Amino acid sequence: MNPTPSQTVGPFYGYALPFPGGGDVALGGIVVHGRVYDGAGDPVPDALLEFWQADEQGDLRGAPGSLRRDPTNGAVLGRHGVDFTGFGRIGTDLDGHWTLRTVVPGNGYISVCVFARGLLHHLYTRIYLGQDAFLDSLPPERRRTLVAVAEREGVYRFDIHLQGDKETVFLDFG
Repeated sequence: MNPTPSQTVGPFYGYALPFPGGGDVALGGIVVHGRVYDGAGDPVPDALLEFWQADEQGDLRGAPGSLRRDPTNGAVLGRHGVDFTGFGRIGTDLDGHWTLRTVVPGNGYISVCVFARGLLHHLYTRIYLGQDAFLDSLPPERRRTLVAVAEREGVYRFDIHLQGDKETVFLDFG
C-alpha cells in the first residue's frame, strides 16, 4: 500500500503563529527585509517565515522565554526586547513584504524556513550577509539568490522567489 500523498490545507498561518514583535530578534542592530514571490512573480500575501541565527559571536544558544503575556487574559504582548533569542517568526503582508530586526550573525548567515500556500513541504534557505565557502561552491547566478543586498548602512534586502527564473536556492537537510 502506498502512503497518502501530502496535500495543502489552509493556509492557517495567520492564527496563533505570528506574534507581536515576531521579527524583532534583536533591536539596535541591522534590518533585513524583502518580499516573497510565487512562480508567476506575484507577491505571496500569506506566507510565514521563521528565522534562526547565531548572535554576534557565533553562539547559537538563544535565550528562551522573551515573550510577554497580558496577566489578565494571557494574550501575547510581544518580546520584552532584552534577551537575544536567535528566533523570529513573521507573516508577510498583503504585498508579500516582511521585516526582520536583528544583529549581524557571527557565522555570517541567517537560516530561513518558508511556509506558504501551495507548498506541500516547507522550504529552507539562508540569508548570507557576506562571502562564505558554501557560496563559493555555487554558480554565480545561483549564488546571488542567497546574498542579501545592502541598501544602505544597516539595511539589507532579501527577496525569496519560490519558483521561476529567479528561484531562490533552497537547501535539503534530509
